[in-house]
Amino acid sequence: MPAVLGLNFHHDTAATLIVDGRLYAAEEERWSGVKHNHPTRKGTLAAPVRAIQWCLEAAGIEPQDVDAVWAASMRPNPAAGWWLTEERDELAALLPAPLGDHLRLLSHHTAHVLSGYLLSGHDHAAGLVIDAGGSSLGSDFGPGRERITGYDLRPDRIDRVHQSMPTVVPGPVGPRRVHSSLGHFYRNLARRVIPPGDEPEGSMMALAAFGDPQRYGPQIRELVRLGDDGEVRIGHPWGSADSSTPLLLRGGVWTADNVVEQADSDRADLAAAVQDVFSESVIHIARHLQRLTRASALVFSGGCALNSHLNGRLADDSGFGTLFVAPAPHDAGTAVGAALYGWHYQLGQERLRVPTDAAWGPNPGILKAGAMPSGYRALTGLGADLAPAAAALLAQHRIVGWVQGPLEFGPRALGHRSILAHPGHAATRDRLNAIKQRAAYRPFAPAVLAEHATEWFMSAGDPFMNRVAHVRRCRADRIAAVTHHDGTARVQSVATDHQGLHELLQRFHEHTGLPLLLNTSFNLKGTPILRSAEQAVQAAAGLGLDALAVGDTLLIAGHVPDPRALPQPSLREG
Repeated sequence: MPAVLGLNFHHDTAATLIVDGRLYAAEEERWSGVKHNHPTRKGTLAAPVRAIQWCLEAAGIEPQDVDAVWAASMRPNPAAGWWLTEERDELAALLPAPLGDHLRLLSHHTAHVLSGYLLSGHDHAAGLVIDAGGSSLGSDFGPGRERITGYDLRPDRIDRVHQSMPTVVPGPVGPRRVHSSLGHFYRNLARRVIPPGDEPEGSMMALAAFGDPQRYGPQIRELVRLGDDGEVRIGHPWGSADSSTPLLLRGGVWTADNVVEQADSDRADLAAAVQDVFSESVIHIARHLQRLTRASALVFSGGCALNSHLNGRLADDSGFGTLFVAPAPHDAGTAVGAALYGWHYQLGQERLRVPTDAAWGPNPGILKAGAMPSGYRALTGLGADLAPAAAALLAQHRIVGWVQGPLEFGPRALGHRSILAHPGHAATRDRLNAIKQRAAYRPFAPAVLAEHATEWFMSAGDPFMNRVAHVRRCRADRIAAVTHHDGTARVQSVATDHQGLHELLQRFHEHTGLPLLLNTSFNLKGTPILRSAEQAVQAAAGLGLDALAVGDTLLIAGHVPDPRALPQPSLREG
């Protein structure tokens, strides 16, 4: 029974274990409560201790039973090949001896791309990874890190066929080479658009839907030049970690310090221009990869693959027939890719089946006696009656916390630790944004029965909620709470084997004729998606939710009627 452990020691610290063809994965933030599990000091490394412990316990094995341990390298500035040995020893020292002795490293971008490719089901695919920065490129490229990497991927080989190259810029002591990053470009502009307190990248992507991309488009395009062979050149310092240099646009000055002084319409227009230029740049690289590889499928990963609006355009315009975005494209997903590398390429095991869900983590546990929050009552032992009861509440426009089965891995709530609501009224979106203390322009995503997805949207969606699709115009007014200002929605398609949501969606469909629900993450502002039943009870009370479903128990706020007394469903045509 082979066992492989994959790890990420940097931000988004995580562990993945594959045993006998089954995948277990968890992010350390779900125990620490620190979102992205950022180290206390930049450059500090940390082992995902509790995530490792849970993976081993869930699989029923001991550390000495693990055959291979792989992790993504992130050493930024090596001078020569000795860096791998030094970093490996540094990371191994953070692990118990049986695990540390087995530790080996692969590149950060390779771990990213394999977290998608080896779960995609494609034999031949192009792979693209774009983020703020990955492993060192070594002395051949000068001091610098992976920023944009393209691959030609097959079951028996991994070929790196495209690599972003450094730009020569003036420096205080002469010319120097700079590896620009599209990830840094997007983040740095977002910090000039989004006020402190809101997550910059996701908020800017949402705000872009309200802006005119043409107003600042010509000036932003001057910062990013597209050349032959997929080349992208970003004017310095906009592709670096710099977030203090003033950006001068049409007589205005934009900095992270004066963003609150900018008019909302101006911020929206700049967001729209940046989103357009960013998307055009990625599509430019993807088309080059298609010419290089002649593959019909593209696998996309890295932090920039969290941009769901980009992914919607990439699916349509990249020249590939199929786009597969890694289930967890952020840095925690490198633990998944590292484990899959060891499983398939080192140990020669068959690839895992293509997942339709990422429920790879711990169960929530049971509600403890005495855990009832003030103002709520409990319906216990509902069993098969839980989904009908919750669906009846949702049909009455109640907001329900939904905690069912194994915790999902990654940044999206996929129906295991979710807050769910009726998608029909924009007022529900506004209430939820107030509850979660989000900017009013932020949209919410729909979870839709996969068999009905194309009736409501212009594409089949994505099981991991990683891309937007256009809502069919004839349907948009019926699902106003999940239709963004630009007529799009980030669609999660829910397959028949989804253990968290499928039955509930069916029951809701019977009540309302709508085969979809509003689905957002169950967490407090600035904290990770919650893990346990105990956390869910505390969060539901703190947020003021109407109800909470945990296991076969339904907690109901005092003002909410017993769902068993509500009208029975009568299916209406959608």
